[in-house]
Amino acid sequence: MASSSKKNIAFDLYGTLLSTESIAVELAKVFGDDAARSISPLWRRYQLEYTWRINSMGIYRPFSDITRGALEHAVAESGAALSAGDSDRLVEAYDALRVFPDVPAALDAVRAQAAEGAIEAYVFSNGTDAMVSESIATSPDLQAYADVFKGLVTVHDDGVRVFKPDMRTYDHLVRAVGKEGRPGDVWLVTGNPFDVIGARVAGLSAAWVDRAGKGWVDRLGDVVGGIKPTLVVSGVDAAVEEIVRSASS
Repeated sequence: MASSSKKNIAFDLYGTLLSTESIAVELAKVFGDDAARSISPLWRRYQLEYTWRINSMGIYRPFSDITRGALEHAVAESGAALSAGDSDRLVEAYDALRVFPDVPAALDAVRAQAAEGAIEAYVFSNGTDAMVSESIATSPDLQAYADVFKGLVTVHDDGVRVFKPDMRTYDHLVRAVGKEGRPGDVWLVTGNPFDVIGARVAGLSAAWVDRAGKGWVDRLGDVVGGIKPTLVVSGVDAAVEEIVRSASS
């Protein structure tokens, strides 16, 4: 494949490659199965909500701090108690999440395509550099694919320090992969609708991973001018397949 058709693909980490729901296994060790099933989605909900709220206030705190605060909020709302030791252990366990079932095949395909010079792959995350590196190195499933990624692009870098979907985060990604002035050449693969809309408004191409199979129901894109995903796919593996196909068509 000609170098001019090389695709820059940035994979969102939490909720796209790594399953935030897999933390329920660790939560169950502290709170029991029933409480874990209710705390797990609340933790993720408040983790994201906190990033949007803090963006609106013009304040920045590292994603690791956001993650801990969201955990404590979720536990308190559920009526459970959380010791400092358990909080530390659960936040540490967040660095060892499992991947979704479709991810290994996707990254095998990326590795093969990268060897042919067809793809440059990156991780693009709200996490800090240390948190993202640790999550990749410690995940039982993802650690074997650390070499697949040419780079880790995070919002924690100096000069950014805001969270998605602030436009500055996507501009930072485009610069980091060497595509300044050509955002459409950069593909974001994400399972988060807010991330899709942010990327598309910033001019990037975006593949939304619809694992639930419910179709695109987010309407904020309509509100801001008919913005939709470039692709809707059932898994990260399908996203890679479609992006590679578009490069050779």
